[in-house]
Amino acid sequence: MKTHKNKNAFYPLLLAMTAGLGSAQAAENMVVVGYGGAGQKAQDAAFFQPFGTADGSPLMQSEYNGEMARIKVMADTGNVDWDVVQIEGPDLARGCEEGMFERLDWNQLGRADQLIPDAAQDCGSAALVWSVAIAYDTDKLAQAPASWADFWDVQKVPGKRGLRKRAVYNLEFALLADGVKVEDVYTVLGTREGVDRAFAKLTELKPYIQWWEAGAQPPQWLASGDVVMTSTYSGRVAAAAQEGHHLALVWPGSLYGMDYWAIIKGSQHAERAKKFIAFTNQPDAQVNYVEHIPYGPTNKQAAERLDPKLAKWVPTSPQNLAGALPMNVEFWVDHGEELEERFNSWAAK
Repeated sequence: MKTHKNKNAFYPLLLAMTAGLGSAQAAENMVVVGYGGAGQKAQDAAFFQPFGTADGSPLMQSEYNGEMARIKVMADTGNVDWDVVQIEGPDLARGCEEGMFERLDWNQLGRADQLIPDAAQDCGSAALVWSVAIAYDTDKLAQAPASWADFWDVQKVPGKRGLRKRAVYNLEFALLADGVKVEDVYTVLGTREGVDRAFAKLTELKPYIQWWEAGAQPPQWLASGDVVMTSTYSGRVAAAAQEGHHLALVWPGSLYGMDYWAIIKGSQHAERAKKFIAFTNQPDAQVNYVEHIPYGPTNKQAAERLDPKLAKWVPTSPQNLAGALPMNVEFWVDHGEELEERFNSWAAK
């Protein structure tokens, strides 16, 4: 998942690296790219392997942290060695506008009426509903945090905090820690004073922050005691808890949104990629996925069929949505690049 840092500086290097790949390499097998870790293992079990079996040809898979510059090089040069990528909503919207992704024909794909609102986009199909929340180890923290204000309170609970190394999520959490109500976060963040306020709040915590970039890191850091609490993707912690680790989530003040499947412009496997996306939207496939890692399903029929035991971990369960903040994708499309640049400059100081 993603950073725009030094995007222009990386572009010539990536262009040189990609230009030599040639189209023959990309033509052999369809490549699906996710974010690795437990999430991708669940995708492999629920989507990649079953689709490959049904379609008669295995998929190749890779992983990344959301580097949009690499995707842009592929789309611009036509040397596309990835086909389907998992991507966040703001990056999907920007990439769609810039012509980096194939546009989808939902009359061809079908099932759009079964999907939750905003799942069916011009250039993407929602892969899952995620949530970013506070996580902690119940064996190591005597008093559970209840809010982002508690997360910021290093006097009450000394020790390192884990945060993702991006502006997105952290600016929202900083305002919540500073007393802004959930319903007012994006109104405040939409002003220069609000952005300054968020960065000032982050500066207070900066000496205590351990930055994570891969989704697998937060549960590992909690288990090892490197941090006392951390922001995290809910599904990662749920998977770790199901494996026996004593981890818990704080749902009030969590932020939720969707990741999407998108097909890179110029993919030589575009038609097969569309079949893959249609496969992942089937209720049976999504129930299988959520049983492997409890992110929220995007097919409403799948949601109705989930085992109630999974409900406490699924972001879209009513009890977990109470007090949660929906990501404002439009805000991050409009302001994401400038805020990420400011964040990268601030983080480097």
